[in-house]
Amino acid sequence: MTKIAQARRSGRIRRHRRVRKKIYGTATRPRLAVFRSNKHLSVQVINDDDGVTIAAASTTEADIRGAGSTASVDAATKIGQLVAERTKAAGVTQVVFDRGGFAYHGRIAAVASAARDAGLEF
Repeated sequence: MTKIAQARRSGRIRRHRRVRKKIYGTATRPRLAVFRSNKHLSVQVINDDDGVTIAAASTTEADIRGAGSTASVDAATKIGQLVAERTKAAGVTQVVFDRGGFAYHGRIAAVASAARDAGLEF
């Protein structure tokens, strides 16, 4: 790993730790955690009290991966809608958003707005 890549990664981890000091998922309001890589995006709804993942969606799933690019805002919108549907099917309507140390822009913002439009409350 180059020094620049290492600095970016350590900066994101520091930001994520700072965000996680304030954000905690409970059974009534779990945490919607987003992870973004260069190729893919994964989203989980996590109950931190029990350490359980309630719902998850990722661009590595076969139906999303076959539909085109997985590193785009369109793919992030599909993932946001999918995780919202799965979360509501599990009986949860309110979540707290964990951007994972990433800037609230582009794919991260697309996931949040698609989940809001699909019926999740932040």
